[in-house]
Amino acid sequence: MHPSSPINVLADRPNWPRRRGKRLAVLAVLIVLAVWPGSLGDVTREQIGSAYLGVSVFVAITLFLFYFIEEWFGLNFAKVIGRAGRAQVPIAAMMGMLPGCGGAVMVVSAYSVGRISFGSVVATLTATMGDAAFLLIATKPQAAAVVLPVSFVAGIISGWIVDFIHHKELSDPRGLSCEISPRIGRVRSIDWTFLALLLPGFVIGGADLVNHPIGTVAGMPSEWIGLAGAAIALLIWATSPLDGITNPTDPAITRMSEETGVITVWVIGAYLAYEYAAQYFALDLPALFHTIAPLLPLIGVLIGFIPGCGPQIVVATLFVSGAVPFAALIGNSISNDGDALFPAIALNPKAALVATIYTGIPALLVAYGFYYFAPGFMN
Repeated sequence: MHPSSPINVLADRPNWPRRRGKRLAVLAVLIVLAVWPGSLGDVTREQIGSAYLGVSVFVAITLFLFYFIEEWFGLNFAKVIGRAGRAQVPIAAMMGMLPGCGGAVMVVSAYSVGRISFGSVVATLTATMGDAAFLLIATKPQAAAVVLPVSFVAGIISGWIVDFIHHKELSDPRGLSCEISPRIGRVRSIDWTFLALLLPGFVIGGADLVNHPIGTVAGMPSEWIGLAGAAIALLIWATSPLDGITNPTDPAITRMSEETGVITVWVIGAYLAYEYAAQYFALDLPALFHTIAPLLPLIGVLIGFIPGCGPQIVVATLFVSGAVPFAALIGNSISNDGDALFPAIALNPKAALVATIYTGIPALLVAYGFYYFAPGFMN
């Protein structure tokens, strides 16, 4: 690893001004919708606050615990996998199964410099659920307890099969750096602000979860805390110089706030789309999804082919809300590559395309297996 200097994260990001402009435009649209008079503003504010208190606070706590443990024990699987021999595939699958995208990105980076087999890449991309894993662990852990092990096993089997049939490697070693993401290097003021709002938000969200709502915390109405927490998370996302992947050498609090911001914007988008469809377009999404039920596992798998974690977070959110079946969720979790697909495409487009196609095969088999043999599972 050769991490960039702390805070010096813009030099390697030539598209940063354009991306920041798009994110700020999204933030501006959300602000306009939130302050719009009448029912539109009321619905928007309610859903933004609900998304933060119902999902983001639990995701943030899970992220912090995970990254704190990683930081405290100095875990670095990337150093191990290159020397693992035949155990590369199971280790790669384990790294992919870890919540978030960091483990899978490290495997892809190790492959790009010729350290591991192509089957290991397929194993990690099959096993990974990306940032959607944090959402599922935080909101529906019983489902995560099934999805993650099943994806892990599917990754190992897929990786071993691919290594058996691929005698010619698709690797393109060019002495590339295995840097995952530029460093921020310190805990910023906005990270501390996010943490300060997270603590009362977690109390409110936890109380709502056990059907004992709390009206105020420290004299502040719970709705205000939800909106303020969401606003800070969105501001972190809109002004972040990163591409959604944090550097493992950054402080746990900074990594938590950065990745929660990315997840929050997608969860808010899913909440608003769902509520707007019901309120203003009279669409009954559960009924609509029911009419195309046999296609939902396939749709989940196809969405998984889209690079990045955002669309996958939407699928997980729809599952948590009861709109789509477990079969669609697990098909998506196996086929999706999370943010790991971005460096794979940049470093070796051919290998990225082939690996993505390979992940679709176990995804379809497992998804339709659950659909036909356990149709009501987890629903």
